[in-house]
Amino acid sequence: MRRSKTEKIDQLIQQVLKENNLDGKLKEYELVTSWEKVIGKTVANATTDIYIRNRKLFVKVRSSVIRNELLMIKDGLIKALNREVQANIIDDIIVR
Repeated sequence: MRRSKTEKIDQLIQQVLKENNLDGKLKEYELVTSWEKVIGKTVANATTDIYIRNRKLFVKVRSSVIRNELLMIKDGLIKALNREVQANIIDDIIVR
């Protein structure tokens, strides 16, 4: 018996995620986990408590020097993080 209507598994998974409104949360998770890749290991080691709430990325930083550097490159960093996950997930970065 041959099936005439076959679909790829990745398309089915994407469809299920979209139907259950989980695709946005998955992209948020991807963005948080890509923080070290985008910003670099040295800066990533100085940051803790990275999470997203209301389209804002919250980052806690242990160094005032790194905090100032992140604030200066904030716009470029937002674009780079969104580009990394290929979606417009965050609009702002809050550095504490």
